[in-house]
Amino acid sequence: MAMLQRRILKRTVEEAKNKLSFYRNRTLTPCSSFSTLSSSSSSAVAAAASDDVPRQLPPFDYQPKPYNGPSADEILEKRKKFLGPSLFYYYQKPLNIVEGKMQYLFDENGKRYLDAFAGIVTVSCGHCHPEILNAITEQNKLLQHATTIYLHHAIADFAEALASKMPGNLKVVYFVNSGSEANELAMLMARLYTGNVGMISLRNAYHGGSSSTIGLTALNTWKYPIPEGEIHHVINPDPYRGVFGSDATPYAKDVQDHIDYGTSGKVAGFIAETIQGVGGAVELAPGYLKQVYDIVRKAGGVCIADEVQTGFGRTGSHYWGFETQGVIPDIVTMAKGIGNGLPLGAVVTTPEIASVMAQKIQFNTFGGNPVCSAGGLAVLRVLDKEKRQAHCADVGSHLIGRLRSLQDRHDIIGDVRGRGLMVGVELVTDRKEKTPAKAETAVIFEKLKELGVLIGKGGLQGNVFRIKPPMCFTKDDADFLVDSLDYAISKL
Repeated sequence: MAMLQRRILKRTVEEAKNKLSFYRNRTLTPCSSFSTLSSSSSSAVAAAASDDVPRQLPPFDYQPKPYNGPSADEILEKRKKFLGPSLFYYYQKPLNIVEGKMQYLFDENGKRYLDAFAGIVTVSCGHCHPEILNAITEQNKLLQHATTIYLHHAIADFAEALASKMPGNLKVVYFVNSGSEANELAMLMARLYTGNVGMISLRNAYHGGSSSTIGLTALNTWKYPIPEGEIHHVINPDPYRGVFGSDATPYAKDVQDHIDYGTSGKVAGFIAETIQGVGGAVELAPGYLKQVYDIVRKAGGVCIADEVQTGFGRTGSHYWGFETQGVIPDIVTMAKGIGNGLPLGAVVTTPEIASVMAQKIQFNTFGGNPVCSAGGLAVLRVLDKEKRQAHCADVGSHLIGRLRSLQDRHDIIGDVRGRGLMVGVELVTDRKEKTPAKAETAVIFEKLKELGVLIGKGGLQGNVFRIKPPMCFTKDDADFLVDSLDYAISKL
């Protein structure tokens, strides 16, 4: 099997090199207007169709600015010299992305790409959205930084708007700079409030890479061999690969068993993503959180929802991922899409839990600074104004439907899962054994880039395509993505 996979990879890479020039000219040649096609472009489309090549990227009336900066090779050399060796990049020849507009990105040569990964699920409203840019720019002109030792309306306005989006008594907001910071603060709150230490998270989870949150994360590729404290990882309620399929009850029983046999009977808290992001867009078994929240609270713990990737309407059906499970957490963490690219995160909890933080000074230098607060408030307003939750539901349903039709035709697609615009496509070499198609995933990943589609990869074996674009992603974009994936698979 290994030899076959190497042959597949070699053959596909050679084929890609032969056709690379053709793809560049076909899909992404800069022009004054993307809304019209010249006669020569029409000829190119006809030629492409005869070779069963996917159609062009959807029209987009935008001209990227000429780029006169350093080349990709020069930047890569500088990265290797001055930045940490733990940094990684996508693709055999990494992309030099120099400009973005809504759901599209442009490289140094002006080539346009469909961004189906949104800066790792971070660009919610679209790259360089004009209303968000304006809010940031206007605030920058007045005041960039002062900290919360002084009053400023931006942080208060943003906190009020964010609290209005939360159910129940989740009304107290703490601003931080990232998802890792948010989850670290949430874990601190849980331990202080309950007086207990033990935390529970799921296998296959990702909750951050700081020295504290690395313990909550349960993927060995992201973990360093350091002390993790009192953290235990229970069986993941994965409907596709889980030992109990979609039956939530036996997974919940594993949590109870851990409390009964692995603790004093008391825990500090339980944390989970509703759809695991880095783990490969794994949606938890239906009804799982409702059972587990009850178990954890009876053991004196609090329940934390990690909404870093699922929040703000991305799932389409609900504004928050935890709502798909019919629960209300005690603490909610968020980041990424909250700022559309700004370094911004937040923790929202109840007044009762928040009160324990007043025992000492709790301070964050940059958390909720005027610029990020102005930008974050603009994000909430844009999401409402443009009805992005409903848009995610509509476009996501179309996308998932087309992907499942593709699954019917290609045995390599083992599973299509997710909600709205948070979708995973898992590739396997054997549907019965569910053997991860690692080499094939890598080949298709490169092929999609050549075709003009940028997606993410996830799962412990790196065999899951993560499709999580900016929320302005359209049905035409979805069709282009699926057609490109169909073509790439057919060329294996």
